[in-house]
Amino acid sequence: MRGVDGMAGVLRVGVIGAGHFGRYHALKIRDVPGEMLSGLFDPDSARAAEVAREAGCPVMEDVDALLAVSDAVVVAAPAEFHFELAVRALRAGRHVLVEKPVAATLEQADFLVTLAQESGLVCQVGHLLRYSAEHAAITQRMSRPLYIEATRIAPYKPRGTDVSVILDLMIHDLDLVLAIVDSPIAQVDALGAAVSSAHEDIANARVRFENGCVATITASRISLKTERRMRLFSQEGYLSADFMKRELTLIGRERGLPLPGTNGFRREHITWREQDSLFAEHQAFVASCLEGAPVVVDALAGRRALAAALAVTQSIADSRERMELSGLIGAA
Repeated sequence: MRGVDGMAGVLRVGVIGAGHFGRYHALKIRDVPGEMLSGLFDPDSARAAEVAREAGCPVMEDVDALLAVSDAVVVAAPAEFHFELAVRALRAGRHVLVEKPVAATLEQADFLVTLAQESGLVCQVGHLLRYSAEHAAITQRMSRPLYIEATRIAPYKPRGTDVSVILDLMIHDLDLVLAIVDSPIAQVDALGAAVSSAHEDIANARVRFENGCVATITASRISLKTERRMRLFSQEGYLSADFMKRELTLIGRERGLPLPGTNGFRREHITWREQDSLFAEHQAFVASCLEGAPVVVDALAGRRALAAALAVTQSIADSRERMELSGLIGAA
């Protein structure tokens, strides 16, 4: 394939949004073989100029001007604009890498799925964990979990509070769990509370899948420390992963050193180097756009993660309503 400037094997990528993630994307595109940063747009012209100087690209006057010089765009605008901008780019014949969540509603997500399929264009969703070393380490060792426990907590930061902690943080683990379990969700029970913002800042969800697996997922952005852990239990064994320390321990029968006195169990302990997941995400984007490689996290996968996140949000709302009706808490 050729870029719009006629250069074979080069994907000219524009970035919409010069915020926290938009800046990361712009800087990363410079380093990825097969990608060329075509420009950047943000309504905040001062911020756009600052990031563009750092990334070494032109500032475009509007989205249409950016699309005109690009084969693909990264949508890193606030979440409320993801759907509108992704649709605009796809309709202009451009590939899209849209940050999570893919859209605000399931109807919007369904529209994006259909539009991408009908156009034959790539619509990749920025669920970064799918390109991480920890995701590979877990899926290589455990494929049939019975129970999963995931924790993702962090100190408060104003960035990301335009959405709930469910769409900001928990959706990462929801997507990862969905990829590991690969079964439809049967039931969701959740609790949450808004503490420092207008949306939930802490949430806990118990997700039951049709194949019998159960996942308990906790997310908080008002904690005193950062913690990212996952534990999985299955007939294959027990796996514990500490994503901050980059350590994984597996107790099973297939891998590792024998554990004396355990009737044949073995223990494997591995560590991994920090991997540039954003670089890997862009590599996959290039491969899909230029070579037709399968999209690792397509619009349908983004839709599944959004559906799970919205189910958690609805369960929290239902729980709050029941507590208000019973008088356990005051009405909002």
